[in-house]
Amino acid sequence: MPRRKVGALGCACYNSAWVTLSDDQVFHVKQDAHARRTRVLAVANQKGGVGKTTTAVNLAGELVRRGQRVLLVDSDPQGNATTSLGVAKRSLPATTYDLLMQTADVGTAIITSGRDRLDLVPADEDLAGAAIELAGVDRREWRLQDALEQIAIGYNHVIIDCPPSLGLLTLNALCAADSVLIPLQCEYLALEGLAQLKGTLDRVRDGLNPELRIIGVVMTMYDGRTNLAQQVVEEVQRHFPRLICRTLIPRSVRISEAPSYGKLIAEYDPLGRSAQAYAALADEVLQRESL
Repeated sequence: MPRRKVGALGCACYNSAWVTLSDDQVFHVKQDAHARRTRVLAVANQKGGVGKTTTAVNLAGELVRRGQRVLLVDSDPQGNATTSLGVAKRSLPATTYDLLMQTADVGTAIITSGRDRLDLVPADEDLAGAAIELAGVDRREWRLQDALEQIAIGYNHVIIDCPPSLGLLTLNALCAADSVLIPLQCEYLALEGLAQLKGTLDRVRDGLNPELRIIGVVMTMYDGRTNLAQQVVEEVQRHFPRLICRTLIPRSVRISEAPSYGKLIAEYDPLGRSAQAYAALADEVLQRESL
């Protein structure tokens, strides 16, 4: 099925407009639309515990600190991105489940994170049922993209936190996304998972979303004191030299503590190494998006 590109998620290079300069001067001009285009980034890895949610939440926060307006979509039934922003999962008006199943007006799913320019589509355990319920519906792979086309206008970035699986929830994120950021834990077995994930992304690009690209592989939980961490980084550099990010996210107790307070690492430990690392990652992502 070809990928549809309409509205804020897929505008053409130029929009046309009529501009009146005086009573007798009317000009037809082309306006560069790239500056307004909403970029959709999925943070994905089928392996759990690699720092997906931590990366999605803190990358969103750092993009906001750079003047971006960001929508974070929690697509994991565990709802960890929702909790990490300090949002209680009780009595949510609507969730990502409702976007996928079309059971509520899409606008009601967006809530404030309590931070300027950072909004959230939350998730709770109901989302686990969507993977089963979507199996027999039309356009099951495109439900999230259909919803985002209605609500993403006005955002510079949409960040999707994917679940630790390669099922329909992740597939919906990959069909909606322009690019994928892959967090990879600095452990040897993670390399095998990366090869599997890359194969899946290649199949999604070939069959569903030809515009999908891997924007980068970011190494997480890096401990430079161990030979293993350095060897894993070197191995990824050898096999994926253009994909590996320069930024290394260090292993840190502080970054593990921050979600329990409902805070981003830049709020909880602004001078720490992890906050500095995610600031550098945001700069690198913006740079890679411009290439």
